[in-house]
Amino acid sequence: MLPLSIWDPFIAIGGAIMTPLYWVVSGILVLFHSLWAPLLGTDSGWTWALSIVSLTIVIRVALIPLFVKQIKSSRAMQLLQPKVRELQKKYGHDREKLGQETMKLYKEHNANPLASCLPLLLQSPIFIALFRVLDGAARLGPDGLPIARGHWLAVNPDLLLSLNQATLLGARISDTFMKVGFANGINSVHIVTLVLIIAMTATLFITQLQLMRKNMPADALTGPFAQQQKIMLYLFPLIFAIGGINFPVGVLIYWFASNLWTMGQQFYVIRRNPAPGTPAYDAWEERRKAKGKDLHEAIVSDLEVEAEAAGTSVSKVIRQQPRKQTRSQRRV
Repeated sequence: MLPLSIWDPFIAIGGAIMTPLYWVVSGILVLFHSLWAPLLGTDSGWTWALSIVSLTIVIRVALIPLFVKQIKSSRAMQLLQPKVRELQKKYGHDREKLGQETMKLYKEHNANPLASCLPLLLQSPIFIALFRVLDGAARLGPDGLPIARGHWLAVNPDLLLSLNQATLLGARISDTFMKVGFANGINSVHIVTLVLIIAMTATLFITQLQLMRKNMPADALTGPFAQQQKIMLYLFPLIFAIGGINFPVGVLIYWFASNLWTMGQQFYVIRRNPAPGTPAYDAWEERRKAKGKDLHEAIVSDLEVEAEAAGTSVSKVIRQQPRKQTRSQRRV
């Protein structure tokens, strides 16, 4: 009998999860390749690059509802930080009680500390699938041909070979910074990957920075939560910058496009629906005053923005507003 590795069940589960993602990623790539190829050529690196960007847009559009939930939860967490610090002062001697009261506070205000990680966590399998698809296209199997990961590349070997050989500004889509080495000095692959890595990390840094500087109240910029935000501001770009040297050019294109989408999407949300008590909110009020909006228009505008963020109608938002107390209720 052959000995079974303890990792075999985990490998089987991972394969069961990733196989459908390979199918989807390869299918979307082949679909957009067929749309761009008549314009730019079947084997053009620009065709494959635009196919990857198109794949990115499809994924990010699908994640918009999660992004809205992430923004709302992150805003709630920011605005609750003063109350969290009050709880820490009150129950600092009793960690169990502090934890209970903190979770109660989060529940009352519909805040979830883990919600900000959801889009990244759910996007990670797609990222891994794309990495594996492009990594397979960059490697040669026992038959001397690129490794096909994903049904639509497996049944289209010509497209798989095209993906393996396609070049963008002199760099193959499937090459990595480390793979090409420095035997022949610095070449196009090094330059293209470095430019993409810098662009990828810069967009990630700017996204985090505009969130902290524009859409966080002054009293939320101190304390443990703010320290975590500051650590993430510098740590995440550093991780991606270091790891980027092992990513194929195609994956770097995907990640840069994804970060660029996030930066633009967050800029739009902060500008249209800023958190109260933040510089972005002050700027929003100034723009509203400059347009000469009266109180009624301002209230309608606020409701429209809230409805847009929640993905519902203005009438539903109005019904969810707390009702005005009667005189007898106020006496109580």
